[in-house]
Amino acid sequence: MKAAVAVAKKPLIRVAVVESDPLRFVGFRALFDTEPDLELVSASLPDLGQLQSIDLVLLGNRGGHNLYDTMASMKAARPDLRIIVTGCGMDDESVLKAIAAGAKGYVDEAASPAEFIQALRIVHQGSVWAPRRVLSTFIERVSASPGRIFPAGRVTFTDREKEVLEMLVAGRSNKEIGSALGIEERTVKAHVAKLMRKVGVQNRIALSVHAITHSLVTAK
Repeated sequence: MKAAVAVAKKPLIRVAVVESDPLRFVGFRALFDTEPDLELVSASLPDLGQLQSIDLVLLGNRGGHNLYDTMASMKAARPDLRIIVTGCGMDDESVLKAIAAGAKGYVDEAASPAEFIQALRIVHQGSVWAPRRVLSTFIERVSASPGRIFPAGRVTFTDREKEVLEMLVAGRSNKEIGSALGIEERTVKAHVAKLMRKVGVQNRIALSVHAITHSLVTAK
């Protein structure tokens, strides 16, 4: 008996634009109107706690606020939130600092409409979007840190840790990992903390980068 084949439809991606120039938001909305799977709203920082349906945030890096404090506040309200920082000519060090602080990507405000749309889709799928030179620098620094290179064959993981690592690299939140594996979110946090200690890194992105560059996860 053949199962009916449904026509593939792109899932709706809900994007909040925060700390952005009002005219910039108008430009974003005009751009995204051509993409039926992208839904755009303008939001203030306090709004985010109530906007549970939001998948991504475009955070403008403007002079009137501390970018990293703002990101920390967002993450406190919504730990699973994926943040893309936008700005005008941010230097590589600032982009690296934003990624290390939890941003999933950076897109320059001068980027083409196609690049903005691609960045949103890539980050929504669980990957990181940033200039290639910035990601290369990040990987080099993580790999060059004394005592932090994975000793070949000496770091071992339990089967559960491997499952958690695979899903973390795929961009899943602790809540999503816990739901998929049938364990509590606090148990997932404990596994992630142990993984970071084992490989000698300080945050989830560094852990993901190391896992990918040292072939610790199975390519999907």
